[in-house]
Amino acid sequence: MLRLRAEELMHRAYAPYSRFPVGVAGLVDDGRVVVGCNVENAAYGVGLCAECGMVSHLHATGGGRLVAVFCVGSDGAALMPCGRCRQTLWENGGPECLLMTPEGVLSMREVLPQAFGIDDLGAVPGAQDG
Repeated sequence: MLRLRAEELMHRAYAPYSRFPVGVAGLVDDGRVVVGCNVENAAYGVGLCAECGMVSHLHATGGGRLVAVFCVGSDGAALMPCGRCRQTLWENGGPECLLMTPEGVLSMREVLPQAFGIDDLGAVPGAQDG
């Protein structure tokens, strides 16, 4: 199910510069499926990864925690998220969130060992006060 939704969204990506469309789908702990696709910009550095769009969809539709994620490229095969997106998935799914990778299903703990997270911010007095 996640792969099919990711492929559907990949076809909706806006990737006129790289011609590298990406789609992603994630299962939320309440059973919802959230989705995203990459959106490029002529100012290359301000493009949005598909995973960022999916996490925005997650929060826009009620929040929750990601439990499983599948990201695909134009060939429909599993695509490994970039470093920024791995951190975003960690933040919104945690160490037990499952990610389909080119090597099979891995937990975020395996994908991003020794990840930086909110617990690290708690080690600095006042850091979470915003």
